[in-house]
Amino acid sequence: MRTSDFDYHLPPSLIAQSPASPRDNSRMLVCNRGDSARAGMHFYDLPGFLRAGDVMVLNETKVIPARLLGIKEESGIPVELLLLRRLSAERWEALVKPGRRLKEGTWISFGEGQLRAQVLTSLPDGTREVRFQYEGVFEALLDALGQMPLPPYIRRQIGDAIQYQTIYARTEGSAAAPTAGLHFTDTVLAAIREKEVDIVPVLLHVGLGTFRPVKADVVEDHHMHSEYYEITVEAARRINAARAAGGRILCVGTTSVRTLETAADNAGRVQHGHGMTDIFIKPGYRFKACDLLLTNFHL
Repeated sequence: MRTSDFDYHLPPSLIAQSPASPRDNSRMLVCNRGDSARAGMHFYDLPGFLRAGDVMVLNETKVIPARLLGIKEESGIPVELLLLRRLSAERWEALVKPGRRLKEGTWISFGEGQLRAQVLTSLPDGTREVRFQYEGVFEALLDALGQMPLPPYIRRQIGDAIQYQTIYARTEGSAAAPTAGLHFTDTVLAAIREKEVDIVPVLLHVGLGTFRPVKADVVEDHHMHSEYYEITVEAARRINAARAAGGRILCVGTTSVRTLETAADNAGRVQHGHGMTDIFIKPGYRFKACDLLLTNFHL
């Protein structure tokens, strides 16, 4: 299967550079397999497509200001770090620019030297392992010095970081937002609960995959970057109970899909636990746990 089979023209003018206000006023297209698509909907219409006994699965990850702009200490050359995954208290996996000039042992300075990072080693997928040196609390320094790492199709830096968080974000660790969830408002969530739909949180920290396009000519040759996921015992119980009772599972965003499909056995029962997933879902895949998908359009 060739990657070019999925090409289509996306006019830049149709890529929203700022969110709708209020968030739930975004347009929505509803597609049913074997049925005609229904256009002209808005996100606030979503509760009308759900029914009592369904489960809506949300990814409660929270974006950190993971984009750090600094300088190479020995030359003053501008450097950019995108933090992807925390490996220990001081060590992170990161995407670095310019990669060729940041060899092992290189020191990078951020701010007025409040935060320093040393490149330790190159990892197989082209990322780097870096070790930070600082005084005080790392999270506080990151809040002061870091920026929200917007996807490459957003050409403007947002002024309000809250715009790039879902209203239900809880656990910090993502390099990007699970964007399908950005359209929710408290009003929509309340309407969904009134339909007796259970809202269940899971966790997947979004990493490099959001920023790295599929470059392989053949789809099957693409390697997905591993991301951390977590499903609690209670979340698995509620999802499995709803499915056993005939309820449908709506996954909000591809991150929720990948979390459930990684954790589900061949019978579709979701297992609790945590770990790393590099699952790559492509045409021909048979879904085990997800019945409905709410997603954004992406090139």
